[in-house]
Amino acid sequence: MLKYTLKVDGMACGMCEAHVNDAVRKVCPNVKKVTSSHAKGETVILTEQELDEEKLRKEISETGYELKSVSKGPYEKKGLFSFLKKK
Repeated sequence: MLKYTLKVDGMACGMCEAHVNDAVRKVCPNVKKVTSSHAKGETVILTEQELDEEKLRKEISETGYELKSVSKGPYEKKGLFSFLKKK
């Protein structure tokens, strides 16, 4: 699983977060989870597949927001009993 963290400029409220989330789902319909925070100015995407950053940038800018940066890394779910899986 991959975790993408997008820095998005221009979000001011919960509705802005919803617009960005919808834009991400439109370009990348196979994402597992999308969450945005206007307070942090970021959107976090969890997915099994690589994302097309240029398509994301274009779709988000057409919605009226600016994608400042994208960072990507592995994602491992950390649940209550995750300590049991340690080897």
